[in-house]
Amino acid sequence: MQYKWVVLSNTTLGTLMSSLDTNIVLIALPTIGRDLHTSLFTLLWILLGYQLVTAVLLVNFGRLSDMFGRVRLYNIGFAAFTFGSALCSLSQTGIELVAFRMVQAIGAAFLFSNSAALITDAFPKEERGKALGVNQVSIVAGSVTGLVLGGFLTSTLGWRSVFWVNVPIGAFATIWSHTRLKELGQIVRGQKLDIPGNLLFASGLALVLSGITLYAIDELSLAGASLLMVGGVIPLTGFVVIELRTRQPMFDLSLFRIRMFAASTLAVFLVALARGAVSFVLVFYLQGPTMGLNPLSAGLFLVPISGTLAIFGPISGWLSDNYGRTLFTTLGLGISAIGFLLLTHIGATVSFINLLPGLVFIGCGQGLFASPNRAAQMSSVRPAERGIAAGIGTTLLNVGTTVSLGVAFLVMSKSVPSTALASIFLGYPVSSNAPWIGAFIASIKDVYLISTTFLIAATIPSLLRGERKAFEY
Repeated sequence: MQYKWVVLSNTTLGTLMSSLDTNIVLIALPTIGRDLHTSLFTLLWILLGYQLVTAVLLVNFGRLSDMFGRVRLYNIGFAAFTFGSALCSLSQTGIELVAFRMVQAIGAAFLFSNSAALITDAFPKEERGKALGVNQVSIVAGSVTGLVLGGFLTSTLGWRSVFWVNVPIGAFATIWSHTRLKELGQIVRGQKLDIPGNLLFASGLALVLSGITLYAIDELSLAGASLLMVGGVIPLTGFVVIELRTRQPMFDLSLFRIRMFAASTLAVFLVALARGAVSFVLVFYLQGPTMGLNPLSAGLFLVPISGTLAIFGPISGWLSDNYGRTLFTTLGLGISAIGFLLLTHIGATVSFINLLPGLVFIGCGQGLFASPNRAAQMSSVRPAERGIAAGIGTTLLNVGTTVSLGVAFLVMSKSVPSTALASIFLGYPVSSNAPWIGAFIASIKDVYLISTTFLIAATIPSLLRGERKAFEY
């Protein structure tokens, strides 16, 4: 096997595992909440904590990879993710599970921050779009396939099994990457980590997300939550100031002077704000009081997203290599927006056939958008900067997804009584005739309308990115 295919297959497995794990846990959350008797806040942070740690560490791990070698740190990522998965399966309380999920997130950050750079190093420029397309498909398809696999495992073997499955696969992949991958990237010695920037970024984002979630579950008043969120904005503002003045910043803001990189990164951030909540909302709708599906059935309802994405992702990557990226990224955003608009028409119950068109449009659109956009990001910077560039892009993808989850829950919580919403999310029985059911369905429609708005906004940077390929070699 040619080395480039070894790289693609191994990195695709890595990104598939780390992205799959987000939604494999999501589908099991109601069962986890009942079994571990968690609070709603703890339950939400089983998801948000994983996303937050991944987002905070990605850029740093990208820089470390530029300093010490991408293959070496990628191998560490596989091992850490596997170890974290084993710990998660042993959790006895919700707090323990949150902590062990953060161990997983450390491994996921190593995997995400290096995958695109390893592929870009191994493939010639005329094949990068196709290769990154396969890898990007694994990210989004893994997140949706996790719903099906998680539903099956939870329904048959219990929620702990969703973590067991990672252990043998992760052990095999760790050995495989250690023995077969070789360093092709340019190692840059003498760089330093931006510790002040890291602390400001992590604390600011954590405070903002805590304010949103605590207000959503009525643990804080609007004034208290606003104070907490303002307290988060202050360190985030300080973070930007420090990044502009630091010699070796966490976020190399100079990369945003490159038009193609800046536009591609802004587009993927807006897409993440739109897409992050799609599965989150549908999972609890499908398992909620009006639909009442079990985890496996709910997961199967969402298969069309992963199926269409798996088809259109590689095709889009190949076409964009030959005919340019702007057309396919913008077309994908428009098609996805149509899908979200279709989801705004769901009622108290919906059949698979009626839900199908919206999910197909979303999957098709995301498949068309993801790989050309990622290829534009990675090809717009110098080879020595690909680690940090990949880290910045994936960090903003994770930040957008995390904020999207928080905003979706906030929108739903302002329409539905907190006790009722807690019952839905914690998996407790709820009457389908409750007086707030109509408000619950309306809040879901509001979430998808907001998502549509973000996708339409993303078309602007997509159209303005240009096709100049300054560093494609």
